[in-house]
Amino acid sequence: MPVTIGQKAPNFTLPDTGKKQTSLSDFAGKKVVLVFYPGAFTGVCEKEMCTFRDSLTEFNSMNAQVIGISVDSPFANKGFAEKNGITFPLLSDYTRNVSSQYCGLVNNFAGLAGLTAANRSVFVIDGSGTVTYSWISENPGVEPPYDEVKKAAV
Repeated sequence: MPVTIGQKAPNFTLPDTGKKQTSLSDFAGKKVVLVFYPGAFTGVCEKEMCTFRDSLTEFNSMNAQVIGISVDSPFANKGFAEKNGITFPLLSDYTRNVSSQYCGLVNNFAGLAGLTAANRSVFVIDGSGTVTYSWISENPGVEPPYDEVKKAAV
C-alpha cells in the first residue's frame, strides 16, 4: 500500500552515489521532494532528473531538498549523476524495500522479464515529516506534473 497524504513519511536509510548512508531523517525541519525514478540512463528518467536539476534554485529558495531514489546500484547512480550534472542526492534502493513501501514496483520494466523498478512517483514531505503531496504514475513513460510539485513544495 503506497504512502498517502497526511501520513508520517516512513524513515529510511539508503546509500548515496558515494555509498554514504543517507536517511530521510537527516533532512528533518526541511521540506523534502522525494522523486522515485525507474532507471538511471533511461530516456524519461534522464529528462525528469534534469528537469529537477534545472529547478534546484527554485526548490532551494523554498527550503526544499530534492532527493532521487531508484533501484539502481550506487555505482550506476553515480555515473548517471556525473553524466547529467545532478548535484542533489541520488539514493540506491537496490533491495527495493523503500520503493515497495512508498510507491510500489513495476514488474518486467521496459519489457524485460524479471526486471523490477520503482514506479515513477513524487512525494513532498513537510518539515515535520508529514506527506503533503503524492503523485504515482501507473505508466513509467509519464513525467510528473512539475508545476504541481513546485506548488506543493511552497
